[in-house]
Amino acid sequence: MECYTSDSCDSDSREQKTLDLSSRLADCTTISTELIGIIEEKDCAENYEIILLHGNRIQKLPESLNKFSNLRMLDVSNNRLTSLPDVFKYCPLTSLRAKHNYLTNESLPKCFSASKNTLKELNLSGNKFNFFPEQILDLSSLRFLYLAANKIVNISKDVWKLNGLQVLSMAGNQLTEVPDSVGALKSLQALVLNDNFIEQLPASIANLNQLRSLHIHKNKLKTLPTQLIKLKCLTELSLRDNPLVVRFVRDMTLQPPSLLELAARSIKLHEIPIRTGDIPVTLMGYLKQAQCCVNPKCKGVFFDNRVEHIKFVDFCGRYRIPLLQYLCSSKCITGSWESREVDSNPHSSHMMRKVLLG
Repeated sequence: MECYTSDSCDSDSREQKTLDLSSRLADCTTISTELIGIIEEKDCAENYEIILLHGNRIQKLPESLNKFSNLRMLDVSNNRLTSLPDVFKYCPLTSLRAKHNYLTNESLPKCFSASKNTLKELNLSGNKFNFFPEQILDLSSLRFLYLAANKIVNISKDVWKLNGLQVLSMAGNQLTEVPDSVGALKSLQALVLNDNFIEQLPASIANLNQLRSLHIHKNKLKTLPTQLIKLKCLTELSLRDNPLVVRFVRDMTLQPPSLLELAARSIKLHEIPIRTGDIPVTLMGYLKQAQCCVNPKCKGVFFDNRVEHIKFVDFCGRYRIPLLQYLCSSKCITGSWESREVDSNPHSSHMMRKVLLG
């Protein structure tokens, strides 16, 4: 048969571990017929640990897969699957790849019985999930979880149950927030959240002390938690196409300062003494709200009008991360005092590009 790399199931073919029926554009009936033929031919089914069925036109999984008792990895990506029943009662998988199908939250079994304690990799990217599949939380042995390119609006707050997870990929969904419980994934090495609508990251992300790669580009981030600096293992940080980067050293469109603010700034800048009774109590309170400009070469203050500015802070000696600060005027950006500070370190500009471009 075409699926064999050897012509028979003799002792030499016992070494064959992979059954490749991929990229045939075959339907379920055709694939099922071939699998049954393998099962009936000298009991060859037990030889296979890997079955590749990707790139076909399968709408449902053949039940004959249950006969492959030593099956460990199954790839059914790029098919037409609308359901993923728990057909693996007799072949506990360690890897299941079912990306780019038509699976929804209702497509999954209520639980993954046989693979509950063995499944290490689950790839359901490129499907039609709207919510984080709660069944996944019972997969205690899971190490790699891929849910990218769906329409998922949340990360389950119980994601902490997957405490052995090393990779969590949820790029290209509709996430608006990241729950604090993500910080409990102490084994996590890669967190992929790009192409979402996330506005901020939780401070608990600092607990991910094994994290090496953090992809959060193309989101709505305006700031980063300062706790990010504690991630000693982080070597890849992708931030591009976020407001905090897009607006880097860019003037904000401001309304002219009010006369009240101009007067208050003058009082503070020239240190004009104000005694009790000279001005109303409300104005005394207003003067106390003055905030200093972060430009070390400027002694100015601001009250209601300010310019947002990104300050690159040294990050474990490897590169710099941007944190949001405020300036009293766009003139404080002119002259590039921040750029001069960065340029004084010959390695900073290269490291900065590494961070921003990811």
